[in-house]
Amino acid sequence: MDDQQKLANFSSLPSAPPLPPPPPSPPPSFSANFSHPHMAAPVDYPRNPCEPQPHSTVAWSSGLCDCCNDISICCLTCWCPCITFGHIAEIVDRGSISCGVSGAIYLSILCLTGCSCLYSCLYRSKMRGQFSLEESPCCDCCVHCLCEQCALCQQYRELQHQGFDMSFGWHGNVERQRRIAARAAAATPPPSVQGMIR
Repeated sequence: MDDQQKLANFSSLPSAPPLPPPPPSPPPSFSANFSHPHMAAPVDYPRNPCEPQPHSTVAWSSGLCDCCNDISICCLTCWCPCITFGHIAEIVDRGSISCGVSGAIYLSILCLTGCSCLYSCLYRSKMRGQFSLEESPCCDCCVHCLCEQCALCQQYRELQHQGFDMSFGWHGNVERQRRIAARAAAATPPPSVQGMIR
C-alpha cells in the first residue's frame, strides 16, 4: 500500500468533536482587610510554646490612696514603715524571713541610704506575682519611690483581704488554717454505709 492510499484511509476516519472552550478565569479575590491588591494576607502562625503566655490579672482590693480605710495601719506606716514592711515581707516570703529581720533590713537601708523604696518595691512585684495583681497605677518602682507609705498600706490591706491575719505572721496563719481544716473535717459526718438487707 503506497503513501497516497494510507493518507486516503486516514482522512476517511470520523473526526472527534471539538473541545469546549476553557471557562473564563475568575477575577482575583482579596481579603476585605487589605485595600491594596498586591498586599498578601498575613499568615497566622501558631504560638510559640516557649514564649510566656498572657495571663489575666485582677485589680487590687483597695486603691493606692485609700489609706483612710484603716487609720491604725496608716498611722503606724507613717511613723514606723519598717514595722508594716516587716509584716508584709514575712507573709510574702512565706515565713522564710521573720518580721523582725525584714523590718531591721528595711530600717538599715533607710538609715544608710534613704532608698528603702528600692528594696520594698521588690516585694510589691513578688506579691503581685503570687496573687496575679495588676501593675497599677504605674510600675512598682515608681509607686514605691513616689508613695512609699501609701504603697505599704495598700499591700497590707490586700494581704488582709486575701485572708491573712497580719498579727499572726506566716506560721501563725498556717497553724490557724490547719485548725480550721481540722474542725471542718471533724464536723463533717462520715458517710453512712448501708448493709445488705436479707
